[in-house]
Amino acid sequence: MNASNHHLSELLSEAAHTAWRAYRHALGTMSVQSRRSTVGPGADGTETFLLDVRVEAPVLDLLHRRGVNVLSEEAGWIDRGSAVTIVIDPIDGTANAAAGVPISAFAGAAVIDDEVVASRVLWFDTGREWAATRGLTSSHRVSGRTHLDGSSVSLLRPRPETADSWYEIAQRAGRVRVLGSSVLEAALVADDAIDLFCDPGGDVHRIVDIAATKLIVEQAGGVVCDAFGR
Repeated sequence: MNASNHHLSELLSEAAHTAWRAYRHALGTMSVQSRRSTVGPGADGTETFLLDVRVEAPVLDLLHRRGVNVLSEEAGWIDRGSAVTIVIDPIDGTANAAAGVPISAFAGAAVIDDEVVASRVLWFDTGREWAATRGLTSSHRVSGRTHLDGSSVSLLRPRPETADSWYEIAQRAGRVRVLGSSVLEAALVADDAIDLFCDPGGDVHRIVDIAATKLIVEQAGGVVCDAFGR
């Protein structure tokens, strides 16, 4: 591991804990109705909750002071001419958090020359963290299971266009969960808590959804891909 990667890992930790503090403050000061209110579409085209804005703002301020580029689910692309880009989803699982369901997380990845060199996930309601730095050995390990039948899987919720594929996988799996946070579900694969997380038949995940967990899962011995091997 080089010094730059270590520095970026520390920056991601600082960003994660900044988001965590903002999350705790928001839950302590905002009503459920306020948390569920929307402020318009974010950079990804989906509705942005007021809670998203409250958690994202101090993280963006931190990254602005550090002079790095940013790609965020809500704010979009911020180019500062840096060699480093920080890809963040300040709060993955916003609908859960807004409703008071304790399954949401910060996800961040540091990218240099199109390669993720460090990543971090922080589960807001437990404080549990996952981190990976390129060049370091991971303490996490996937289950190693390679067969669907009887496995423990976590799935994105079924939609009309994915219902058939969703049902087929659910029928073969030994246990099925729908947690509502892609970031946490992927991180739990890295911890051997579940064997597989997938969106059967869908193609809705964006770079902010997988940038952080891809390195975490791969360093734990897992694979991140789609049905076409991408």
